[in-house]
Amino acid sequence: MDQHIDIQLFDFCDRGELCETLAANLRTSLKDKTELRWEVVSEYSGECEDAFLKRLEISKPQLVLLILATAQVALVRKLIQRIKSSKHNPEIILITKDCDTNEILELMSLGASDFITPPFNIAATIPRVHRLLEKAKWRSDSTQSLKAKIGLRSLIGEAPIFLAETRKIPLLASCDGRVLILGQTGTGKELFARAIHYLSPRMTHPFVAVSCGAIPVELLENEMFGHNKGAYTGATSSEPGLISEADGGTLFLDEVDCLPLLAQTKLLRFLQEGEYKPLGSSKSLHADVRVIAASNIDLGQAVKERRLRQDLYYRLNIARVNLPALCDRRVDIPLLAEHFLAKYAHEFDRSARELSEAAMRKLNFYDWPGNIRELENTIERAVMFTETNCILETEIVLPDAEKSIEDESFQESKARVVTQFERTYVENLMETYHGNVSQAARAAKKNRRAFWALIRKHDVDVQSFRAKSTSSKG
Repeated sequence: MDQHIDIQLFDFCDRGELCETLAANLRTSLKDKTELRWEVVSEYSGECEDAFLKRLEISKPQLVLLILATAQVALVRKLIQRIKSSKHNPEIILITKDCDTNEILELMSLGASDFITPPFNIAATIPRVHRLLEKAKWRSDSTQSLKAKIGLRSLIGEAPIFLAETRKIPLLASCDGRVLILGQTGTGKELFARAIHYLSPRMTHPFVAVSCGAIPVELLENEMFGHNKGAYTGATSSEPGLISEADGGTLFLDEVDCLPLLAQTKLLRFLQEGEYKPLGSSKSLHADVRVIAASNIDLGQAVKERRLRQDLYYRLNIARVNLPALCDRRVDIPLLAEHFLAKYAHEFDRSARELSEAAMRKLNFYDWPGNIRELENTIERAVMFTETNCILETEIVLPDAEKSIEDESFQESKARVVTQFERTYVENLMETYHGNVSQAARAAKKNRRAFWALIRKHDVDVQSFRAKSTSSKG
């Protein structure tokens, strides 16, 4: 980097030793073009906030690092907002060990660029600092808006429970922390991971997706870490692994719970130290890789059953995305169906441009155990075999979809659909706003009393959503 670099560190935890160590390592890495100042803020308060910001305004640092604990979270919320709203607008890194996922996401939504959790690893931290310094130059580049469209264009939906998760993507993309994506098979976990990657400063580097459950156990370590020549019979040459291939970019580990325990141990070391050993090697290699993991099962239960290391789970579960099943976001079925119809009509050069009312009704009332992937396959198959410009009900082939609604009257069918929609809509809002009825009512543009009437009508358990939110914070 050829420009002058100014970095400032502020220690709100009175841990001068950590701050001094970090400053020394940054000086060594960034060399002679760096102005680096640090101070321990033992009694920070709102009264000294103006003076604090005045110093930043004068020095105009490209990067500010804040070392803090849970007790300082409320204190720095306003500070982060004011730093990011300033004309200079530097990047901000948080260094904390006590904040939970929701607190971290909140601070990042206010403008923090990245967060680092102990144990402190200088080898992993320096590349993150470099990337944020590059980001300061990159922010105005016109490719950013293009990549935003590429990253998000496949994430289609308007259901509140789905939008609540998509809103996390820009925040997660702007930092370098690990992400855990949970959801049933076919809900779009890899699409979410790709969106995070292509919206991040790593977008020009590889995105490497690994289905841990699809690789034979005996080959998985070799695939992940590579091997040296002579590591085993038949290893006639050295081969890099997927971690090496993803260097500088993102490694997406789908079905991470399928990793054998030995591979989990090696992955844990890599997450902690940024180092790994190829099979047959005594030398550790370093790779700068962001890891995004995904699973379609309850990983907490996998830990209890000793199929997943608890320490690995904690390492992966820094920021979490929970993707809803398609049956929980039925309002999106028509949007997705039309998207896939347009896609495959173009790909197969078919004239099909719409779905008949009966065909759409059949899609809306199916349970979709295979989620979006199953819906896509269904539409692809229908387009492939149609000869008209309209997909008919008979061309929508679904397993176990023998239940017919044709015997229902119009009023019965309408009442059932409205009831189903109302309950799903209310539950989605409760999920999004963590059981806060007032916020959910405002989002629905209904008064609180009318919204409570809907809750009682459909017997929605508000306390369960509040308890779920409290549990995730714990």
